[in-house]
Formats: sequence, structure tokens, C-alpha cells
Amino acid sequence: MKNMAERLTQKDLEKIQEEIEYRKLVIRKQALEAVKEARAHGDLSENFEYHAAKKDKNQNESRIRYLERLVKNAYIVQDHSSHDEIGLNNTVEVYFEEDDIYETYKLVTSIRGNSLKGMISIESPMGKAILNKKVGERVFIKTSPDDGYYIKIMKIHKTIDEDGDQIRSF
Repeated sequence: MKNMAERLTQKDLEKIQEEIEYRKLVIRKQALEAVKEARAHGDLSENFEYHAAKKDKNQNESRIRYLERLVKNAYIVQDHSSHDEIGLNNTVEVYFEEDDIYETYKLVTSIRGNSLKGMISIESPMGKAILNKKVGERVFIKTSPDDGYYIKIMKIHKTIDEDGDQIRSF
């Protein structure tokens, strides 16, 4: 695996390629039309619509370049966990000993990671620590060289569906 490679599933790759195509065929055309229409309104130095349209066009082109780099440098990953281990796309319930609370997370690739929606990346400290662990295991999550916390694996749901997961927009 290359150092700069983004770890993606085949489904991640397909979603990214769909977004690139949509941005090139639909959004790019709309953005160019908006710039052209705003330019027709005259004086560009004080034309807010023109500057906003140019900004939208540039953001779309920047997103296309970013996604194309992701695809070019992608490393395809698959789940090889056994039936009783936490694997990619699995949902896991953990117990935070220090806080006396239970939380449920889905382990995903970083392009889909969204902790606010309970989706943690396999690249995150917790994701790395719990990958391939089993129910009942106590796991130390290192947050800094001198600190961390313990969680206990309570349940593993062997979810594998990633169709509804969204790739991050950055």
C-alpha cells in the first residue's frame, strides 16, 4: 500500500466516480451557464452574481480534482474479519468504562467517516484499536502518547451494507 493512498471499498470508488461524472456533466454545465449569464449583466467589478458564480464554478472544479486524485491513489480494501470479529462496515456496541455509557458505531473507510452520525473511520484511534476485536474484549484507545481510555466490546452486528452511506464532502 502506498503511503498517500486512501483506503476505499469498491463501493466507495463507485460512488466517487458517480459524483465525478455528475459534477462534470451536470454541475459544470450549470456553473458555466451561471458565469455566462452573470457576465452579461455588465460591470464585473461590482457584480456580486458574477463573483458568486465564479466561486461556485471554481469550487466544483476543485472538488472534481480532489475526487480524481482520490481515485488515482486509491487502495481497495475488503473486510477479512471472521464471523466473531469486528470488521469493516460492521456495527459495534461499546461500553465506555470511565463514563459508564454505551455507544454504537459503524466502522467505515475514512471517506465515509462521520462521528456525529456514529460512523468511525478505520484510520481513527478507536477504529484502529477495535478492528478485529471480539465481544467481551477490553480495549485501550490511545488518544495521546500519555493518555487514553478503556472500552469494552459488548455486541457486534455483522452489517455489511454501505449503500446508504454518504462520502464526505470536505
